[in-house]
Amino acid sequence: MDRSNRNRNTSHSPSRGSRSRAHDELPNSRGEDHRGDEDDVSIAKMKAAEEALEKQKPSFELSGKLADETNRVKGVTLLFTEPSDARMPDVRWRLYVFKGGEVLNEPLYIHRQSCYLFGRERRVAHIPTDHPSCSKQHAVIQYRLVEKEQPDGMLKKQVSPYIMDLGSTNGTFINDNRIEPQRYYELMEKDTLKFGNSSREYVMLHENSAP
Repeated sequence: MDRSNRNRNTSHSPSRGSRSRAHDELPNSRGEDHRGDEDDVSIAKMKAAEEALEKQKPSFELSGKLADETNRVKGVTLLFTEPSDARMPDVRWRLYVFKGGEVLNEPLYIHRQSCYLFGRERRVAHIPTDHPSCSKQHAVIQYRLVEKEQPDGMLKKQVSPYIMDLGSTNGTFINDNRIEPQRYYELMEKDTLKFGNSSREYVMLHENSAP
């Protein structure tokens, strides 16, 4: 029973026959109040101890330097982190590389992982771009699971390719239009990519693309 109920119970006016008994019980009431004060002090001490222990718990969040270390590949800190919606593509995309209107070598198959990094830093670039106007980490193609509106108006999740310029000096271009850095742009079939001042063109196609 809580203290408020005890106080109400002991505050009633006693009958004549019980007057002396009520008087004898007064010291006990004071003793209960005293014990209640001790309980309050003990609870306060326990809470203080719990707060002290809480402060001493180790933090498992990464510090700035350690966070950087986790985004390092072959000693190189990557300029991007894959988003939570990163996925493997379910379409067999490929890049056809042209220079001066002629196809160079075999197409680049870009369906075997969730992202592809372009740049001059060969230790980390999946697709090296050796032209001097290209940055070490120039741009990244990222496959993402996103909701897209269907012809019937319904939303459906699907994996689509996106490209993001990583703050390159001389820019990334989609169909000759320079894109803003640090933003994802969706890529469509037959889009043409260019990096920096290089004359090479990378055309997005897939296995079912019409010739």
